[in-house]
Amino acid sequence: MGDRADGRDSNRVLESVNRRAFLKSGAAGVGGAALTAVGVNEANAQTRWNRSADVVVIGAGVSGLPAAITARDHGASVIVVDVNNDIGGRGILSGGRLHLGGGHALQQKLGIKDTPEQVFQDWVRADDIDSRYSDRDLVRVFADENVPTYDFLIENGVKMIEKLVGPEQSSTVPRTFLSVEWEIPSEVIAPHRNRNGSGIVRALALSARKKGAEILLQHRMTSIIRENPRSGKVLGIAVEHNGTTLYIEAKKGIVIATGGHTGNVDFRRMFDPRLTEEYQQACQPWVNQDASGEIAAMELGAALWSTANQTTENAAAITKTRHIGCQWGYSSLVYEPDSPMFKFARATGLTVKDWQNVIMVKDTGQRFWNEVDGSYDFFAACMAYNGDKTKLNGGGPIWAIFDSDAVTREKWNPKPPHVDPDGYFFSADTLVELAAKIKNKYQRRPMPGAALQETVNRYNSFVTAGKDADFGKPTPMHKIEKPPFYAAWSTPILHDTLTGLRTNVNAEVVDMRGQLIPGLYCVGEAQGGFAQHGLSRCLVFGRVAGRHAAKRSA
Repeated sequence: MGDRADGRDSNRVLESVNRRAFLKSGAAGVGGAALTAVGVNEANAQTRWNRSADVVVIGAGVSGLPAAITARDHGASVIVVDVNNDIGGRGILSGGRLHLGGGHALQQKLGIKDTPEQVFQDWVRADDIDSRYSDRDLVRVFADENVPTYDFLIENGVKMIEKLVGPEQSSTVPRTFLSVEWEIPSEVIAPHRNRNGSGIVRALALSARKKGAEILLQHRMTSIIRENPRSGKVLGIAVEHNGTTLYIEAKKGIVIATGGHTGNVDFRRMFDPRLTEEYQQACQPWVNQDASGEIAAMELGAALWSTANQTTENAAAITKTRHIGCQWGYSSLVYEPDSPMFKFARATGLTVKDWQNVIMVKDTGQRFWNEVDGSYDFFAACMAYNGDKTKLNGGGPIWAIFDSDAVTREKWNPKPPHVDPDGYFFSADTLVELAAKIKNKYQRRPMPGAALQETVNRYNSFVTAGKDADFGKPTPMHKIEKPPFYAAWSTPILHDTLTGLRTNVNAEVVDMRGQLIPGLYCVGEAQGGFAQHGLSRCLVFGRVAGRHAAKRSA
C-alpha cells in the first residue's frame, strides 16, 4: 500500500491556481502583476505566505514521511500537510510487507546472498510481467537505495520481524520481510488484523517530529502554485483548513506524496473505462486515493509515465472481495467494532472460507463466471456488459447468493455488526422476495425474482450432476435450497495504483515536453514508472526526493 490521498471526494476536480490568480486574490498577496512580468524574487516579495519552509511535503504516509525525515537530516526545514486527522495514509492499514534486498543486515544475518546489481537485474527482467514495463533508470536507483533504505528504517525506529519470505514478485532471492505492528492498539486504526504497516508509519512520524518536521493534519492541498502555469519553479501550495484557505511557501521544493488514483472514478477510467462508480477502493473509508496530487501537477503540465502497468492484468490493481455483505471487503482488511473507523465502515463483513458455499450473480439475477476463480478472467466477467442500455460501461454490482446451510458451514453470523443491512446485505424466506429486497445506490435496476429463482434451480441441478455446465466451477458441492436466503455485496475491490506522474531519477516531475518542473517532486503511488507492489518503492523514492529537495538552492 501507498500513501494517503488528499481529499475524500473522488470526483472533485481541483481548481488550477496560477500565479496571476494567486496574486490577485485578496488573501494571497498585494498587487495584480502578472508573473510573466516579474521575477521570482519580486513575486515572493509581493506574496503574503501564511507559512514557509524549505521543503513542503503533501501527504504523511509511507513516502511522505521518509521525504520529510531525509530533508530534515540534510538541514532543510519541513512542513508536511495531510488531509486526514491522523498520519499514515494507506500504509497504516497495510500488512507491513517490505520488499528490500541488496544484501542488507537482515539478509546477511539469515544467510541470504544478494547485491544491488541482482536487485536491478531481477526488476528489469523481460520474462516477468511485474518488471518488463518499468523505467529502468528508476529501477537502477531503487536497487542502489535498497540497503540504505533498510538502514534508514532501523535508524528511525522501525522494528522488523527477523524472517524473510519469498522469492516473490520479480525477485529471485528472498527479500520480503514484515515490520512489527505498532505497540499501541488504539493507534493501529484496524486492530486485531495484523496491520504491521502501523509500525512503519508511527515510528517514522515520531522520528520526523523529533527531528523538527512539522506535520499539519486536516490540511487539504487544493493547488500547487508556480511562478507561471507552464514555466518557472514551484513556489508553494494552497491548502484548505477549517474552511479557510492558507498559503504555504516552499523555498526549495514540494514533494507530492498523496497516494494514487483508485478512488477517483474519472481519473482511473482514463486507463480502464470499465471501472465505473460501483467499484470501491481498498482502505476506504479511512483514505480515498483521489488523484489530487496527480491532477494538481498535471494542471502545471506534468506527464504520466509507464501507464501500461495499470492494465497489464497483473499484481493487485483489482482484487476479489473476501469479506462479503459490507461495502469495503478488501481481502486483508477488516474494521472491527472497536476501530475508530467502524462507525463509517458499518460492518466487518462475512469472511468467505470456501467460495463453493455461494454463487455470484449480477443485477440480472444470473450467474456469470466460476465463483472459485480469482483471476483477471473473473474480473473481466464481473465488468462485462450486463445488458443495461443506460449504462454500457461497468458490470454493475455483484451479489453472493447463499442459504442458511451455507451460513452453518461457514460459521457466519448474518447480523450486524457483521453485515450492513443498509444496502449491502439482504435476507428473505424466498428467492423471489430476496431479489425484490435488493436496493443499493449502485443497483440501477431491480433484480428479476424469476431470473434469480431460475438461476438457483439450474445451479442446484449442476450440484446433482456434479458438473457446472455453464462456467466450469469445479464439482459444484452445495445446493441453495434452505431458507432463509441471503444476498451479500461481493463487487471487486480496487487496490494498487500502478502508474502515475513521470519523474526523473531524483523523483523530480517531468512535464509533457520532457522538461523538469523545477522544485516539484513526486513519490509513492502517485509516481509512475515502477509498478512494484508494496511499500518499498514508496520508502526508497521518498528518501530520494527529500534528499534532493533539501540540497536545492532556495
